Order: sequence, then C-alpha cells, then structure tokens
Amino acid sequence: MKMLYDIAGAAPRLAALALLVPLAFGPGVAGAQTAAARTPFGRYLEAVETHSLDLAAQRETITSAQAGVSIAGVRPDPQLTYGLASKELYTPNKPNTANSMTAGLALTVETGGKRDRRIRAAQSNVRLTEATVESFRRQLFNDAASSFAEACRANQALVRQEDSLQALSDVVRMNERRKKAGDIGGLELAQSRVERDRFTADVTSARAAAQTALINLSVPLGRRYADLFPEASLDCEFKAYTPAGDPEALVAQALKQRDDVLVAQAALENARDQAQLAHANRWVDPTFNVGISQTPRVNPIYGPEGDVINSPAEKSKTLSLTVTLPIPVSRLQKGELIQAESAVTQAMLTLRSVELKAESDVRATYGQFVAARENVRRYRESVLLDADRVLDGMRQAYRRGAASLLELLNAQRDADDTYLAYLQANADLATATVQLQLSLGLRPTL
Repeated sequence: MKMLYDIAGAAPRLAALALLVPLAFGPGVAGAQTAAARTPFGRYLEAVETHSLDLAAQRETITSAQAGVSIAGVRPDPQLTYGLASKELYTPNKPNTANSMTAGLALTVETGGKRDRRIRAAQSNVRLTEATVESFRRQLFNDAASSFAEACRANQALVRQEDSLQALSDVVRMNERRKKAGDIGGLELAQSRVERDRFTADVTSARAAAQTALINLSVPLGRRYADLFPEASLDCEFKAYTPAGDPEALVAQALKQRDDVLVAQAALENARDQAQLAHANRWVDPTFNVGISQTPRVNPIYGPEGDVINSPAEKSKTLSLTVTLPIPVSRLQKGELIQAESAVTQAMLTLRSVELKAESDVRATYGQFVAARENVRRYRESVLLDADRVLDGMRQAYRRGAASLLELLNAQRDADDTYLAYLQANADLATATVQLQLSLGLRPTL
C-alpha cells in the first residue's frame, strides 16, 4: 500500500506544479529553458518590421511619392525651331530668288503660382503616403501580436496537456498494480486506459496546433520563422501593462498619435493643396516666341539687252518677337473647382468621422483590456488554486477508495479545462494590451 500511495501521489504533484508556476501573462512551464534561448516579443516585432515583404512593398509607395515632388517642380520645356522660312517654288517669275532660313525659341511662362502649388500638393501627398504606410504597419503589428500570443497559448496548452497525460499514465500504471493485488477489477483498469488513450489523441492534436501556431509566425515575418530564430522557443513571460491615464486622457492622446487620425489629417491637407492647385491651373500661360530670320544676298540677273530681269537685294537678318496668349474659353465651366472643393469637404467629414471612431475604439479597447486583466487576476488569485485543491482532494480520496475513477477523471478534466481557459485569458489579455497600445498610437510592447 505504501507503493500505491507514492504512485497515486505523483499525478497530483505534477498537476499542481503545472498550475502554480507563476507568469506575468502565461504559464512558465516552458521557463525551464534559459531566457537567452527564447525569442521575446520585442525581438520578433523588430524582425517583422525589418523583413516583412508586405511592409517593404508599402514603403515603395513613399519612394514613389517622394519622386513626385521633383516631378511637380519641372518647368515647361522651351521649344526650339529651325527651318526654311521661304522658298520660291516658281522660279520663272523670280529667277535667282534666295531661300530664307529661320530659327526661334519659344518659352511658356507659368502664371498663378502653378509650380509652387504642384510642389506643395506633392509634398502633402508624401506625408499622406507616409501616414498610410504607418497605418499599414499598425495592422501588421496587430497581426504579429495576435500570432505571437496564439503561439504562446498553444505551446503552453500543449505542455499542460502533456503533463495531464503523464498523470493519467501514472493512474493506469497504478491501476495495473492494484488489479494484480486484487484491489480493483478489470473494468476500472480498462476505463482508465480508455481515458488515457483518448487524452493521447487530444495531446496529438494539441501538438499539431502548437506547430501550426509556430508556423503562422512566418506570415507577418515575411520569412520562415525557424530561419531567423533557430531556437524556435518563445519567451511568453510578458510584462504587465498599465495605461498612462484614465479613458479621457487616453482619448486625447489617441487623437494626437493614432495613425488613422494622422492619415485623415494628411488627406485633408492634401485635398486643400489640390484645391489650391486647381484654382492656380485656371490661369492661362502665355508663350513668348523669339525668332531670327536670315535672307542671303540676291545678285542681279541681266537680260539679252542688258536690263535687270530680277529683283536684286542685299542679305538681311530680321528679329521677331511674339506673345501667344490662349483665350480661356474652357474656363467658363468650373467643374474641376467643384470637384476639388467637394474633395476638401469630404476629407473634413472623413476626419471628423475618424476622430469619433478613434474615441469609441479607445474606450472599447480600454474596456476589453480592463476586463481581460481582471479575468487573469481572478484566475491567478482564486480559480486556479481552487481547481488545484479540488483535483488534489479528489486524488487523495481516490487513493483512499473514497472516490470513484469517474469522479477522479471528471476532476482531472475540469482542472484541465480551467487551466486551458486561463491560458486563453492570458492570450486575450496580450491581444487586448496590444490593441489598446495601437489604439493610442503607441508601438506595442509585451
């Protein structure tokens, strides 16, 4: 009976050990590994920012927008003309007529400050593009944090289920000895084996889920996770986060730093610059033309009687200066102005809408964060300890013969479900923390 007591007591000690290991956000069963061999969330997030293919593609839009500034500053090209100004096609009327050559330069002068307006609009477009990329980065960080939290939860759930499987295997070995001693029948031994084999299938599924969650870390990373982090193990000891202020202060902070608000503000600024450019484009641009014509000397031609039969002339050079001014008939319609002003109004309404949504989002994410933090606190301070005490008491009762195997298995199952719910609460808190930080315009930290 002393051997029976030792074998039966091993399982509750294993379960208690798995339940009572402290963590800031999640269980530390994997904490037996050294911290140097694990990947913290901050390091993973830096790798995502560095190697993400989607983010790299988005950054190219900034390069393109910056090139647009130099394009906007281009002035109209001058036009050079050179050619034959005049040539007599019927020489019998004017024999020995000289051919005139001409060369000219035409320059269009922009009026109404078009070039400055174009440059200003291009610069505001750069700021809008940068804000849009920052918004994309925020969503990428959110996806990365969710993947990291899920990988931690899946890994810790696997560790818990492996410990529970070990405890059930100990019960089976104990029952095999009890059956040989004649203390129990074959039915109870078979039932314990069925429960162990069923749980073995659950552990196999949990192992696949943990592996899948680890593979999913490669999606936001843009490269295989194992290539950048050969150690593969995750550091899930997240630090507790305390918001800096009440919801009202957080809302004010978010309206200054949130990327979607900054995008809307940049879009409004760009719309206003585009409207000013539309007004400037209605000014007509005169074209100044400067030309030089040259006619060579025309020698006289004498007839049979000695008379001059053509019109002799000395060579000549002439200068011409003309101004071409378009007649702005097309400016009678104001469609482009109406469109530009409408875009400004739309951007103003969008900004106001985004600000209202940002305020609601901050309040909602703050509420979710507080609720998730309270759930984790309750699990740590009471639920996990109570579940452990119930399981330990049921195991002791089973050793004494005061409880049935079914009651023991139900207690084991309830304790496992409670612990897995705790792990999910940890993952929910990690996700809520990141979402709150992102809603405030902060870089996420765990």
